[in-house]
Amino acid sequence: MHRLDAIRDHAIGLFRIVVGFLFACHGVKTLFGLLGAHAPAQVGSWPGWWAALVQLVAGTLVLLGIGTRAAALIGSGSMAFAYFTVHAPNDVLPIQNGGEQAALFCWTLLVLAFTGPGRFALTGALAAFRAPQQEDPRAPVRG
Repeated sequence: MHRLDAIRDHAIGLFRIVVGFLFACHGVKTLFGLLGAHAPAQVGSWPGWWAALVQLVAGTLVLLGIGTRAAALIGSGSMAFAYFTVHAPNDVLPIQNGGEQAALFCWTLLVLAFTGPGRFALTGALAAFRAPQQEDPRAPVRG
């Protein structure tokens, strides 16, 4: 076992928080015209406004560690869509077509969909508020 394996879940958790924050910032920028945007996207416009909504919601969920796998998968898919519909028609490589951010977010979020939230996720904290599950009376007694 490698020494760094002991902190793998912590590193994944910190990675998830940073990626979620950055992804959500893109949504905030487009939806609200903040963080250096010229003007907010027109509400309901396709695909910009909807992509920004996915970025904000999925990014926030990934940041918080709530439904991380599903949110990351949806965010990854939206970035793949953006890459192939907006960037790829302009040139082959991301460095040539301006699609580096879309490609990086796509693959980064896909990794989080497979690895899960790591440490510091609110999913575990929210589980404490759920009603305790009752045991099946037909289940064998373990002792």
